[in-house]
Amino acid sequence: MSKRKLDAKAFAQQKRKRRQWITFMRMCRYGINNFSRNAWLTIAATAVMTITLLVVFVTLAARNVLLDTIDDIRNKVDMSIYVKTDISADDVKVIDANLRKLSTVKNVTYISPDQAREEFAESSKKDASTLSALNEADNVFPGTFRVKIADINNTSQLQQFTQTDKTYKANENPDRPPSFAGQRKTAIQSIGNSVVFAQNAGLIASIVFVVISSLIIFNTIRMAIFNRRDEIQMMKLIGADRSFIRGPFVVEAMMYGFIAAILTTILGITLLIATQGKLTEAGAAMSGTVELVTTYLPFVLLTMIALGAIIGIVSSLLATRRYLKI
Repeated sequence: MSKRKLDAKAFAQQKRKRRQWITFMRMCRYGINNFSRNAWLTIAATAVMTITLLVVFVTLAARNVLLDTIDDIRNKVDMSIYVKTDISADDVKVIDANLRKLSTVKNVTYISPDQAREEFAESSKKDASTLSALNEADNVFPGTFRVKIADINNTSQLQQFTQTDKTYKANENPDRPPSFAGQRKTAIQSIGNSVVFAQNAGLIASIVFVVISSLIIFNTIRMAIFNRRDEIQMMKLIGADRSFIRGPFVVEAMMYGFIAAILTTILGITLLIATQGKLTEAGAAMSGTVELVTTYLPFVLLTMIALGAIIGIVSSLLATRRYLKI
């Protein structure tokens, strides 16, 4: 008897699974039919979804370019600590070693007075009067420690170093204060503040554009559902489940997202490559972003498909809520 009950239970489960599978296939078929039934609405919804994903793609790509550009700026900005012209080689080694011990310091380079003179002459080789004055004058260039730090807004350790390090204090150049304490301090602080502002602005812009784009696609799908409200009412009258009513619209929205994801990936990569040259000339660090997108193209495409599907599913579920209330 128990065996018959188990067999009946297994048969019932198998029948239920089969019925669920048939229902799922019907929802997919109805969704595909809805997708192809109204060409203009399909084109409009797909176009809006493409614009939505393209805005997200461009915003994320722009943020990545911005972060790479910021890193380049940080790498180019260094702090200069000046010492006397006649500093000994041993003292240079001691100061260099002490600077490298600071946790915020990434790299230290010492420029001797002769090297500084040569660099200045090279940078002024097109200015004859400057070169003439340089050749006639005595060597007045100080020794310079160029220090790169992790955060250009945080110079507290360097300030403490210049106030407490005995070897540096003995060789400090009285005529040239450190760059973070002299005339260059304002410029360096401005760069640091611009870096922070650009990072925050990029993050806020990404969130704002995603929200606005999601609202646009939500309204588009809601319009599509509104045009078929009579069908929804009829399904409700004949006793169709809410999941069965929602299903075709979810499938339809996912198809919008799938097609839009492919178009977005093609348009986004084309736009990146087309603007790479001009933006690079303008100072933007484009190579890293372009290389990242082209190297991980399958992953980018899958991400766009997943994002389009999520936007479509959430929008369709929210949009059908109103018409499924009893």
